[in-house]
Parts: sequence; C-alpha cells; structure tokens
Amino acid sequence: MRGDRMKAVVLDQTGPPDVLHVREVPAPVPATGEVLIRVHAFGLNRSELHFRQGLAESGSLPRVPGIEATGTIVSAPGTDLTEGTQVMTMMGGMGRAFDGGYAEYVLVPAQQVIPFHSNLPWEQLGAVPEMLQTAYGSLTVGLDAQPGQSLLIRGGTSSIGLALAVLAKRQGLTVLSTTRRPEARPQLDQAGVDHVLIDDGDIAAQVGRLQPDGVDTAVELVGANALKDTLRAVRTGGTVCFTGMLSDQWTIDSFYPMDWLPNGVRLTAYSGEAADLPSTVLQTFLDDVATGDAVIPLGNVYGIDDIVEAHRDMEAGRVGGKGVVLL
Repeated sequence: MRGDRMKAVVLDQTGPPDVLHVREVPAPVPATGEVLIRVHAFGLNRSELHFRQGLAESGSLPRVPGIEATGTIVSAPGTDLTEGTQVMTMMGGMGRAFDGGYAEYVLVPAQQVIPFHSNLPWEQLGAVPEMLQTAYGSLTVGLDAQPGQSLLIRGGTSSIGLALAVLAKRQGLTVLSTTRRPEARPQLDQAGVDHVLIDDGDIAAQVGRLQPDGVDTAVELVGANALKDTLRAVRTGGTVCFTGMLSDQWTIDSFYPMDWLPNGVRLTAYSGEAADLPSTVLQTFLDDVATGDAVIPLGNVYGIDDIVEAHRDMEAGRVGGKGVVLL
C-alpha cells in the first residue's frame, strides 16, 4: 500500500478484455467486523469473464472484479482474527456487490474468511479457494458421492474438473473424465483419471461401453447443451450435479422433464460460498499437497498488469488449469 492508495483492476463498462484497466485507487479501510487482506494471489474464474462481458445477472459498475483472493490479514477490528494470518476468501458478493480480489488489498466481511497455514508458494495457494470449494461441494452436497462409486466429469480439463478428479480419487472413486482435445490426455492422467473420454457429443455411448448400466454419479461442467447426454450416461438411481457452464449455455429452452430426465436419474445443482468449505477440509488438502498426496492443477500464472492477456487466455481456453494472478 502506497499511503492510502493501492493498485487494482477496475471495470468501468462491460465489453472485451480491453475494458479492464489497472489503476491506482483508494485503499479500503475496515470497519468493525470487516477484514482487510493483503492479496498475495487471486484465481481467475469464468464468473469474472461473464461479469466483464455483461452476462452476469448481478453486480454494479464501476467495480474491482474478482470472486476470490488469498493473502494475509492486515487488520480485522472487532474479530478474533490476527494480523499476518494466512487467509482465503471467496464469493459473498465479492467483485459484484462490492470490490473484489483483483487488487493489492481487499475488504471482506469476517464471516467469509477462512484461515489456514501453509508454506506452499502463493501462486499455488491462490489457485485453491473457489476451485476447491466448488469441487468439494459438488462431490458432497451435489452428489453425496461414496467410496467405490464411479464419477463422470463432463469438462474434465477445466480447473474444477481437474480438482474434482483429484478429490474423487482420494475418496476412492473410479473417475471418467471428458475432453474435446486428445492432446489433453496427459493432463487428465496426471490428475489420476481412470478413463479419459474424448468428447464427440455422445459421451453416453462411450460410458455405456465401459459401464453398461451407466456411472453412479456425474458432474456437468460444460453446460446446458451437454446436460441431456450426460444424464443418459448415468444409471437408474444415480445423480448428476449441474455445476458449471464452460459453454456459456446456462438455460434450457422448452425443458420437458419426461424427455430430458431418464427414469430414476436425479438432477441436482451446486453453487457454494466460503462457509461451504470447512477449514479442516482446506487445511487437510493443503497439507496433502505439501506431502505430495494431492496436486493443485495450476495453469498459467500472470502479473496484475497482465490482466487483459489473462482474460484473453480464459476466453480462448489457453490457461491450462487454474489461472492465477500473483502479486
């Protein structure tokens, strides 16, 4: 912080990546119950891409975007959080209702701060919050997945898809994961995927050749355009969790449940908050990464001055995992 100023990415109007501008702006000042965090790294999310494009249903401008951040506490008046504590924060209106993580400092309500301790590099830590929260919540709340079951991940090379594979294998599931690019197979193999499926639009047929009755569970990350096929890859009594929209197709026109839903296949959805990621789950995951028992699917790492390039890469699918900006 330079006096009472900081560097931040500001969005004044929606549009292409070039509408993102790095500026010097006033640094936030915490009130009682708020936490001022020095941001060491923040993850990049398609939610921010949608907000910048003007596709989001909520938020106001001008705004510092960013639905997550990782760093250390500067000040937390009226709380039991102490200066210097490592923390992660996400969601809760960040980057939409109030200024988010695309900045050197971010101010958030105390209830959406998750303390942790780790010696991992900041670029790795910055990849974790939203990715882990979404993957963990999809497996638990969305699917209630159990050891020994099979899981289909539709959109497997996304950061959440890769995190899902890592968590599912640690939980004892058999993982099938899709990609449209055959050259991405090694990336999925590294995440522990048991069966890599090249997405030709008919994944249900490919799953049927491996598991004639269908998989037990599936997470849909591609979007509404792939959902019907994903539903048909799941056994009677199985569950599909709709979590992501990589295709930017969120809604279904003329939805007819009797046509879309196979007999006995359940459809759920998941979209969580900071409170949905238990601190014990976060700490255990970071400890497992440190000992080599889990991996963080880190993609490209950028500086804050490279934010336009980072958003161009997100749009083009060139990030290669979870994109992170390191400050």
